Amino acid sequence: MTRTQTKEESDLNALAIDLRTAVMRTSRRLRVEATGEVITPGQYTVLAVLNSDGPSTLRGLAESEHVQAPSMTRIVNALADQGFVTRSAHPADGRQVSISITDAGRKVLAEAREQRTAWLARRVAGLSKEDREILSRAAHIMQEMSGN
Repeated sequence: MTRTQTKEESDLNALAIDLRTAVMRTSRRLRVEATGEVITPGQYTVLAVLNSDGPSTLRGLAESEHVQAPSMTRIVNALADQGFVTRSAHPADGRQVSISITDAGRKVLAEAREQRTAWLARRVAGLSKEDREILSRAAHIMQEMSGN
């Protein structure tokens, strides 16, 4: 604790560190649990973006996922090869390509989400009723904090 930092500020920082660590570890674990042989974690997130936001360009996907264009091109190529996305002419700019999720992509995304939910449900099932209630409240609070 620094001289100018109060006990309350120090406690808040410690809580923020604990929350960040827990969220990141859980997020990483969830990414691994529902991917692997069918789609990679990066492919999962691209499918999720396309499913929720609709068609996008390679550049738009790269920006939303904070990766370089060549990396996104590889991800989209792999998804297209598996039939999970399609490419078409961009409706407003003929120089660009629009990427859309297919029905097969929606299906594999739903299966991956189900696997993630099942893994998390198994973990939560091992907790006490009191801990599950605490986690439920924490989940609501975190959703409020993140604006969702």
